[in-house]
Amino acid sequence: MAGSRGPAGEASVEPAGAFPGDADGFERLWTPHRMAYIQGEKKPTDPHDAQQCPFCRAPAGPDEDGLVVHRGERVFAVLNLYPYNPGHLLVCPYRHVSSYLDLDAGELAEFSAVTRAAVTALRAASNPAGFNIGMNQGAVAGAGIDAHLHQHVVPRWAGDANFLPIVARTKALPELLEDTRRRLAAAWTGAPPAGAEG
Repeated sequence: MAGSRGPAGEASVEPAGAFPGDADGFERLWTPHRMAYIQGEKKPTDPHDAQQCPFCRAPAGPDEDGLVVHRGERVFAVLNLYPYNPGHLLVCPYRHVSSYLDLDAGELAEFSAVTRAAVTALRAASNPAGFNIGMNQGAVAGAGIDAHLHQHVVPRWAGDANFLPIVARTKALPELLEDTRRRLAAAWTGAPPAGAEG
């Protein structure tokens, strides 16, 4: 609705539907916290400098500060700071490598095991109806941080939203990252051990 002044100067309200333009069907949810992501705040200026890399910094401190959910020997799981859905995890090697082909045999085995354990923990903590699991290799493929390999594990629920509109538009999340991390870390203890080589 739009406001205007009547003949005596009193405020009046006119239905917004009377104005020109076509509605796009989207609700507007103000999420100014995402501006940090859009503007690239804290994004590495030199992608090959591990000191600037968020995936190298996250496991360097306490789990709560870095949003780390699980630590393995070669690989860890961390919450996405700008998640597509609540519980959106990233599986990362500790080693600063950019390509899936750069993983050695031990890292590759643990990378797969931690991804599997992430699905198990998310099922126990949130009971999602499905998952999107995958990685973007290179900036041209959509990787926001392409210098440090990471795999997305995104829980999905019926009616949440299609994956592509989530990437293209802002989505409101019903839970604080700290609460999600705490819940998933607790659920992880019931997940199968990751990184076991046999």
